Formats: sequence, C-alpha cells, structure tokens
Amino acid sequence: MLLVLCVDLDDDLGRKTGVDTPVVGRERVREAAVDLATADPEDSDVNVLFQGIHLAEEITDESVEVAAVTGVDGREVEANRQVGEEVDRVLAELATGEDVRAVVVTDGAQDETVIPVIRSRIQVDSVRRVVVRQSQDLESMYYTIKQVLDDPETRGTLLVPLGILLLIYPLTILANLVGFPGTVFGVVSGMLGLYILARGLGLVEWIDRSVEQTRTALFTGRVTLITSLVAAALLVVGGVSGVDTVERMGGSGQLDAVEIIAALLFGSVQWIAAAGVTSSFGRVTDEYLSGEFHWRYLNAPFYVVAIASILHGLSAFFLDQGSLEYLAFMLTGGTLLGLASTLSFAVAESWAGDQLEAA
Repeated sequence: MLLVLCVDLDDDLGRKTGVDTPVVGRERVREAAVDLATADPEDSDVNVLFQGIHLAEEITDESVEVAAVTGVDGREVEANRQVGEEVDRVLAELATGEDVRAVVVTDGAQDETVIPVIRSRIQVDSVRRVVVRQSQDLESMYYTIKQVLDDPETRGTLLVPLGILLLIYPLTILANLVGFPGTVFGVVSGMLGLYILARGLGLVEWIDRSVEQTRTALFTGRVTLITSLVAAALLVVGGVSGVDTVERMGGSGQLDAVEIIAALLFGSVQWIAAAGVTSSFGRVTDEYLSGEFHWRYLNAPFYVVAIASILHGLSAFFLDQGSLEYLAFMLTGGTLLGLASTLSFAVAESWAGDQLEAA
C-alpha cells in the first residue's frame, strides 16, 4: 500500500482552519485543502494538499491513501516530534496487513527537515517538493540563510570577519579626521588576524570553556576559584623574587647557566611552594564539599613542601648559601616527609574504607 503523506511542519492547516489533524482519506484531505485555500489563498500548503490528491489519483496500479500531518509553529524540535506522533496515528488508523510505503509531499526545504523522523517510522519511496515556481529558489535561499544565521558556530565564523571588514571604511574616515590614516589598517588587520588565529588554534572554544567553568565556580561556591587566584599572585611574586635574587648575586653577566637557574629557584621556591600548597588545599576543600574526598588527596600539599625543600637545598648548595650538611638535611627531610605522608594517608584511607564496609 502507498501512503501519500502531505507535511505541514508549521501547522498552517490547523491554525488557519481549525481542522483536527492528522487528516486521513482523500475526501477529507480535499475538504481540508478547500478550507485552507478559503482561509488563506496564498498559503503554499494549499498546493501541498492538492498535489497529494493529484498523486493519489495518478496511481492506479496499487491501493493508495492520502493523509496530511502537521507540526507546531515556530518550534522545530516540537514540530518534528508532533509530526512523528501524527504519522504513528495515521499508520494505526490504516491498520492494513500490507507493507506501507510513503511518498512525502512538502512545500520547501524547511518542511523536509522532518524527513528523518518519517523515515524512522515508514519506508519513504520519494519526496515531492511543491512550491510556486517563481518562489522556489527564493524560498530555498531564504531557508539556507536562516539556517546559517541560526547556527552559532557558522554565525561566528562568517559574520565576525565580515563585520570587521565592513568596519574598515568608517574607521578609515575617523582616522583621517584625527590624523592617523595608517593606524586603522593596522588595528583592523590585527583584530582580523587575532580572530583567525584564535579560530585556527581552537582558542575560542578554550575561552568559552574557561568562562563557563569560572561561572560555575562562582555560583556553586568553589573555593578553588579563590585559591587559584591567590596561587597565581604568589607565582608572580615568586618570579619577581627570583629575578631580584639573580640581580643581587651579580646578574646574568657574572653567573653561569647553572648558577642563574639556582638563583631563580633560591629566590622563588618558597613562593612557588606557598602557591602549590594554597591551590592544593583549595582543591581538597572542594572535593570534600562535593562528597568525593579521599584521604590520599592530602598528599598534595606535603609533596609540594617536600619538593620545595629539596629544590631549596640544591639551589643553596650551588650558590654557596648552604653547607653540605644543610643539603643532606633537606634531601633527607623532603624524602621522609613524602614517605610519611604517603603511608599515613594510605593507612587512613584503608581504615576509612573498613569503617564504611562495617557500617
């Protein structure tokens, strides 16, 4: 059996005539088409309904039925779902033992977006597009442009560079008025270059994710947001302190490469360690508040202190700021601190697991 299925995705038929859908049967579809033509003679869905009847009358070598289904105006997802439900009702109403195939009739590219929904329910032999000849290309072009403007990715890729280029002329006039005619081209080309570079390297997506994570942290009360900011400030202070230490010890002209690295570490390692401890405690606090805390997470601040102690001892030794005994003490102390924290929190986590199982 062949089903000629007339699709009205934006529900012009129901909204303008009050006809209940789906409409099944050749005569009922004809009456609905007349009602719609009377209500709005310029509506292209009138052509769809009459074309469905015309196709049904042309086919004489098999049984044919005509039906009209509609969606929802202005909401594409709900419209597709509505069409799918009405197709199911049409198939249930036919209740034939034959295999049912469909010829889908639409009035343009927009209605054809529902074709995958129909294919999921019934075999589609062909799709017939019926539009007024003078408006076919115009409608397709309009729908294509509308889809481009509705897609955020495409909109950003095409319209932003176009907007920057269109700004060249007004900016040139403004630059000539203030006496800087060459500046505008540098600024505009720089903006365009930065945008294209950001798109090419995927920085736009990274910035979007960072902004979203920051917004989430603000509204969910994450301590990490504050501790990360403090840690960044401590790293900056540490960098300045390291450079200042290099300058106090004679500058890069009097120190070799190893001594420069040692001086940078000697002057900044305590600040870097403070940043690491602050950041790790913030992360541990958030894990605890979210109910995902594990005792081994507390290893992080102790590891930071242990590594900082070892680096401080090494840098002091290379700069003759610490004795060999001091180096041995810092190396041993850092190692023992790391081992002690690892064993302690492993035992604590094992004990917590046993308590949970016992409960």
